[in-house]
Amino acid sequence: MTRYVITGTDTGIGKTVLAAALTAALDATYWKPIQAGLDEETDSEIVARLSGRPVLPEAHRLIHPLSPHRAAELEGIAIDAAAIAPPALPGPLVIEGAGGPLVPVTRTTLYADIFARWGLPVVLAARTGLGTINHSLSAIEALRARGVPIHGIAYIGPANEDNEATIAAIGQVQRLGRLPHLDPLTRDMLAAAFAEGFDIADFRAGQA
Repeated sequence: MTRYVITGTDTGIGKTVLAAALTAALDATYWKPIQAGLDEETDSEIVARLSGRPVLPEAHRLIHPLSPHRAAELEGIAIDAAAIAPPALPGPLVIEGAGGPLVPVTRTTLYADIFARWGLPVVLAARTGLGTINHSLSAIEALRARGVPIHGIAYIGPANEDNEATIAAIGQVQRLGRLPHLDPLTRDMLAAAFAEGFDIADFRAGQA
């Protein structure tokens, strides 16, 4: 069964847009286990709008736009990290984390710990610009240290051949493709950009 986890090297890099593009390309269902911040359009709402695909309800919806562990504390919510598990459903599934792999879900559990328990292949979303080499390699090391399978790295932003090639080579990860910043960002434009920048076969190969 085709299932992927999307995580990022940082927050605000376009991870949700990438998740929407992959969800649409795979005719998948989308799930974000924890949404922190409800004042603006949520990630699930963004993906539903940009992909046109089914979106599952979050396990936790937190008001404060903070790391899940802190947002939950402020709201008096106890997150049971062990209970967070991919839903059983037919067809492909795209799961999105929050920020990067070392974002705390609780005071004792990081997203990377949950990814390791799931054992699902992770797609790492990374910027192309200054600072991305350090952030990307740090995220790769954090995932590998926990035995998380890394499917590959997907870049977001203007083309930067050296940065993209350097990270893939040093990190020994598959370079999946690049998604440019889109303005306007519409469902059709996103689908076209993903089809141009990625080979969907890379996300279907080896999947049961």
